[in-house]
Amino acid sequence: MTDTVVPATRPSALERFSPMLFVLLWSTGFVVAHYGTEDAGPLTFLTVRLAAAAVLLWLVAAITGAPAITRSQLGWASVTGVGMHALYLGGVFVAIAHGLPSGLSALIAGLHPVVTSVAARWWLRERLYPVQWAGIGLGMLGVIVVVIDRLRAHSGGITRFTLIAMTVSVIGMAGGTLVQRAKGASMPLLRGTAMQYTTAAAILGVGAVFNEHWQFNSTPRLWFSLAWALLVLSIAAVLIMMLLLQRHAAARVSSLFFLTPALSTIEGAILFGERLGVLALVGLLIALVGVWMTTRQPV
Repeated sequence: MTDTVVPATRPSALERFSPMLFVLLWSTGFVVAHYGTEDAGPLTFLTVRLAAAAVLLWLVAAITGAPAITRSQLGWASVTGVGMHALYLGGVFVAIAHGLPSGLSALIAGLHPVVTSVAARWWLRERLYPVQWAGIGLGMLGVIVVVIDRLRAHSGGITRFTLIAMTVSVIGMAGGTLVQRAKGASMPLLRGTAMQYTTAAAILGVGAVFNEHWQFNSTPRLWFSLAWALLVLSIAAVLIMMLLLQRHAAARVSSLFFLTPALSTIEGAILFGERLGVLALVGLLIALVGVWMTTRQPV
């Protein structure tokens, strides 16, 4: 009697190309933040975007008969939504609305895998190797070098307020990612993401009303930015990210973010003339190498 050899299954086209597609789509979010906040308050823009995305996903889930979500999963989805969407997106959009260059905001936001890796060691008992600790140091050094270069060039937008906003953003994304890793593996994709958006929209809506007095000036540029943010970012990119996380590729998904700053910097230079000096480019390279070292899987 001979043993039956089961051929290894080849990854689907979605599995092969979704990481690259996610990075490309996600990088445009910083450009959208720049355009969207020209005609609307950052929190107002995000409230409309996330509320529309929540309604759309709830409808799609109901029409397609998507798996139901339990009460416990609703709670954890809400927590994830506060971190990944309310704090992360809120911090990025507020910082860019107050003048922080989109390329620099992408670089700072792209460091969240470093924070995630350190926090995961404490909360999820994930081991950090010496090369990963070295990567953390390089990542922080790279950001410091870029900020110094921008200060020397008297670049606008780098203020205590915008840096605090970006710090909140990084912590929010790291916290949301950790919760999703720990509690969201079995969460229904459509209803779980819809609940994340619902919670985030409710929180940001309070800030939009009381802090910005609902600043929304209807222009073609604003509606195009909203359409792109809704369909490309909140629906396509985020669902790809959640799908990858559910397939136990959390470390790889997190590491994808280190590619975003490079693309966002190129997009910012082309669209907004956000030029970086030699020192800043060196800092960007150092930060990217640092995040790669932190998030790679040591042999």
